[in-house]
Amino acid sequence: MNYHITHRTLYEYAAPVSVSHHVARLEPLNTAAQTRERFSLQIFPEPALRRERTDYFGNRLCFFAIQEIHSKLEIITSSRVTVSPAKSAQNESTVPWESVAEMFRDPVSPEVVEPYQFVFDSPQIRAARELADYARESFTDDTPLLAGARDLTRRIFEDFKFDPKATTVATPLEEVWKNRRGVCQDFAHLGIACLRSLGLPTRYVSGYLRTRPPEGQPRLVGADASHAWFSVFSPGTGWVDFDPTNNVQPAEEHIVVACGRDYGDVSPVAGILTGGGAHEVKVSVDVEPLE
Repeated sequence: MNYHITHRTLYEYAAPVSVSHHVARLEPLNTAAQTRERFSLQIFPEPALRRERTDYFGNRLCFFAIQEIHSKLEIITSSRVTVSPAKSAQNESTVPWESVAEMFRDPVSPEVVEPYQFVFDSPQIRAARELADYARESFTDDTPLLAGARDLTRRIFEDFKFDPKATTVATPLEEVWKNRRGVCQDFAHLGIACLRSLGLPTRYVSGYLRTRPPEGQPRLVGADASHAWFSVFSPGTGWVDFDPTNNVQPAEEHIVVACGRDYGDVSPVAGILTGGGAHEVKVSVDVEPLE
């Protein structure tokens, strides 16, 4: 499936900003199932300084600084991405989850050093006994790893309510767990926390999700969304994605932008500035399928 993706972010400040420094993580990744054909990033006002590099997790970053007085900041990206159907993982035939957890108890073999870093707590995700207990309902004795992850995905979808007004990017996972509601970021964090609480390496994935209009209605430009899900490491298979917000295993309609330990590693735009006061953020995403 080929897509043209347009992502617009507009910051409007209540007071003038004299100088600002930012980092953007908006360039889709190249993966085994995804190819980034083209990418452009426009910034208004024009930055005085702009640098690009790849971070520790393999994500593409753009650092930029605006050194003129401005009352708004607009970032527009345009991407052309091809997503191929990933080879379907045989969930029921993967190794038992206990065997995988045992592989990631210190010391670990050199073959699994890379995923080993995703077993530990991260700034926004903490393992907990109650989360391990919740996960064990899906991971009974000898349950195949991916079958357990798939069932956990289903249970989060059924037990937690999607509510865009319930949380913000700063809402702690403990509050999501208590109130049983949140958004894709929260449900990705929850899935990761549950799996890490069992000693299983799991990472956060951010990207885009193609949305389909109701039957008989036209596709609305800009009505698609940034999205988040989680990925668990399966020996012999690699990283396998699960989307608890929609109760699916991502395929051709999920576009990967960045991966990390939690949202803090992959936030689309972050920065510091002098001045500005309060600000309003408007985001528009358009995922256009191409013939």
